[in-house]
Amino acid sequence: MNPTRPQIGFDRFIQLDWAAAALRVRAGVSNLDDLTELIDATHPGSAAKKKTRTVLNRLWLEPRPDLADFAERGVEIYRGAPDTPVSALTWGMALATYPFFGKVAEIVGRLTSLQGDCTSAEVHRRMAEIFGEREGTRRMTNMVLQSQASWGAIERVDKGKRIVRSPLIELDASAAAAWLAEACVRYAGRPLSVAGIGSNPIVYPFSLKGSSAYLFSQSPYLEMRADSAGNQMIDLATCQRGSNGWNDDSK
Repeated sequence: MNPTRPQIGFDRFIQLDWAAAALRVRAGVSNLDDLTELIDATHPGSAAKKKTRTVLNRLWLEPRPDLADFAERGVEIYRGAPDTPVSALTWGMALATYPFFGKVAEIVGRLTSLQGDCTSAEVHRRMAEIFGEREGTRRMTNMVLQSQASWGAIERVDKGKRIVRSPLIELDASAAAAWLAEACVRYAGRPLSVAGIGSNPIVYPFSLKGSSAYLFSQSPYLEMRADSAGNQMIDLATCQRGSNGWNDDSK
């Protein structure tokens, strides 16, 4: 994997309207002053403002060079279909940019897959097993959970002790669905099953069903292939793999 990818990084609560404002700036339908005013109105100090802007820059305003093209294609989807959920586009950028965000999403998706809810303690325990029993791990997991709640993925009830899935956000057979599937592959760093994309826990808030194989086959940024058992898999197109920090030999 690319060693420049931050291992945690997503250390701020990002409200959906802040992400939407950053996306509008990147899309050229708003200006930076609007975003600055929004952040100034909701942040008490300069340090908090700077840290929030750092995350928003990574997501939309100044993505890493290896994700610049991916981000721009997300912006193009927004320009072409402004009703595309901002949460889906920002989720995709967060998955591709921050492995920590993706791991929280993966754990929440798995834990809530059967009954639709889980405890926050379960999520924290799983994250601590991966990233260590540190205060930073707990705090940043909370930042991700709070952000995912703001983005409409979950509700935090019982004073935040329980996590409940929100209704699915439909992206069926859309350009955003293919782009988000690409984000899944970028996060995983390996080919993924076409049949399993719709139920992949890292995109648990979204419905990606509907002509998936055809939709993915039409994307010049994805490659369809069969594994040794004959299952259909999707991977990044060859030209995209190098920019994301892996190649065929590293799988």
